[in-house]
Amino acid sequence: MNTLQLETYKIAFQDTAYIELNKLIKSQSYSSLFILVDSNTHEFCSKFLSEKIEADVNIEWIEIEPGEEHKTIQTCNEIWKTLSENGADRKSLLINLGGGIVTDIGGYAASCFKRGIDFVHIPTTLLGMVDAAIGGKNGVNLDSLKNQIGIIRPPKLVMVDVGYLATLPQEEMRSGLAEMLKHGLIANAEDFFAFEDLSQFQVEKLPELIRDSIKVKTKIAEEDPFENGLRMALNFGHTLGHAIESYHMESSEKAKLLHGEAVAIGMILALKLSVEVLEFNSTKCDKASQVIKTYFKTVVFSKHDITNIKTYLKHDKKNSAGNINFVLLEDIGQPKINCKVSDDQIKKAFAYYKSLS
Repeated sequence: MNTLQLETYKIAFQDTAYIELNKLIKSQSYSSLFILVDSNTHEFCSKFLSEKIEADVNIEWIEIEPGEEHKTIQTCNEIWKTLSENGADRKSLLINLGGGIVTDIGGYAASCFKRGIDFVHIPTTLLGMVDAAIGGKNGVNLDSLKNQIGIIRPPKLVMVDVGYLATLPQEEMRSGLAEMLKHGLIANAEDFFAFEDLSQFQVEKLPELIRDSIKVKTKIAEEDPFENGLRMALNFGHTLGHAIESYHMESSEKAKLLHGEAVAIGMILALKLSVEVLEFNSTKCDKASQVIKTYFKTVVFSKHDITNIKTYLKHDKKNSAGNINFVLLEDIGQPKINCKVSDDQIKKAFAYYKSLS
C-alpha cells in the first residue's frame, strides 16, 4: 500500500514502514534511540522490531505497565527520569511501540522532554492504527477522567503493520473496530456496512479497510488540526462513551470497559439521540445499531448508573460556556457538531439501548 504523505508527517504501511523508519533515523542523525513498550508489547513485538531497525547508535528500551490506570502523569515522570538517566538529549528519538495507551503517553512524554524531542508511533492494536496514533493528539488521564492533560503535536512517522494484530485477543480487535465503525458513520456508509455481515467479511480486505479508516481521520484532522470545529466530528459516540468508560474505570463494583466497548455503546446512544434531536431516519438508526450490537456485548445500566454517568459529562472536552455539546448525525456521512441534548433525551437513548438486548 502507498504511503500517506500528510502535511507534517507520513503514515507508512507494511514493509515500506520499516524502510521509512530507517531512512528517518539515517537522515536525522539521531544521537540515541529509545523504544517505549508496555510489558505485553515487549514480550510479543519487540523482537520483530529489533530485527528491522538499522541504527549505529545506542538503543534503550523503556517498559511501562499496561492498562488505562497507568496512563498518568506519574508514568510520564518515570519515562522522563529514564530518558534523563540514560543521556537522552534534544537529538534523541522516542519510538512508541504499543497500543493507544503507549502512543498517547509516549507522544506526550516526547513532546515535553527537553521541550520536545522527535517521536515515531508504531501502533500494535487496531484501535491504535485507526485512531490513537493518528492525528497528533497525545496525553494522559487525570485520575479517571479521560485525556484531560495533553498536547497536539504530530509524530515524525506512523508505521502501520497489520502483522502486529496477530498478537491481539479478540476483545482488543473489537475495541479498534468501534473506531472504524465510527469513521464509517461520520464519513463513509459503504465502509460501515462492510461489517454488516460477519460471515461475508474477508480478512484480506482488512488492510485496505484500515487504510480507508485512517484516511477519514487524517482528512478531518488536517483540515482542523487543533479541534476548533470540524475535527469534533471525530468525537461521535465519545461524549457518553467516555463518560461510561470513566464511570466503569472508577467504580469498584463495575467491570472495566475497553475504550472501544464504551464508544460502541456511546455510538448507539448517539444514533438514538440523532433521531430525537435531528430527526435522523429511525430505520437507519435501527440498522446501524444492530451492526454495532453484532460485535459488542450488552452492558446493563441501572437508573443509578445512568445518573452517575451523566455527572462525568461536564468534563467532556467539547463543552463550552457550561454547555454539554454532542456530535450527532443528520444522516450517515453527515455529522453535526455542538448539538444540545436534554436530560430526558439521554434517558430515552439509554432506554433504546436496553431495548436492543
